[in-house]
Amino acid sequence: MTVEEYLEWEPLQEIRFEYSGGQIYAMTGSTIPHNDLALNLYTALRPHVRERGCRINVSDVKVKISAAGAYRYPDVVVSCSEPDQQATKLFEAPTLIVEVLSPGTERKDRGEKFKEYCQLPSLQEYVLIDAQEMRVECYRRGEGRMWLYFAYGAGDEVELTSLDFVCPIELIYEAVQLSQEGEADS
Repeated sequence: MTVEEYLEWEPLQEIRFEYSGGQIYAMTGSTIPHNDLALNLYTALRPHVRERGCRINVSDVKVKISAAGAYRYPDVVVSCSEPDQQATKLFEAPTLIVEVLSPGTERKDRGEKFKEYCQLPSLQEYVLIDAQEMRVECYRRGEGRMWLYFAYGAGDEVELTSLDFVCPIELIYEAVQLSQEGEADS
């Protein structure tokens, strides 16, 4: 399928589909903890992001990755670019992208998606939130093609320097029932 065919076809579908390398991938439902983690971060970030003139969305906003010829639906996305403030269909210049890891998506989130997201010149941080244990990982853009890695666990404050934001990791995991290895994603 070409990009043009995908962009014409996908809005007519009952479920969302990501696009990469000419292939389409159905976006299946996630677990309640997965959803809770994304919403907890969204809730904590939203007032801060709006004060900065940025826009934050959860899961249903498509991100165009021109260099990779891909379209993805991150769990949380923040854009501070002027064109994205007026966007109605997709973001093209996100500042922050967050994916909540599940056993079924972790490999793709760490591999293929990370490689694609790194090609976005606007992207400053890529965050992975673990749905099985209290752990947040942040890849922060360094100089040139370098990405710096920061890991956070229980008792830590998660820092998102691209947005000048800090919060206790416990806030992200508040009232979340962590899923266990091998549990179904239903």
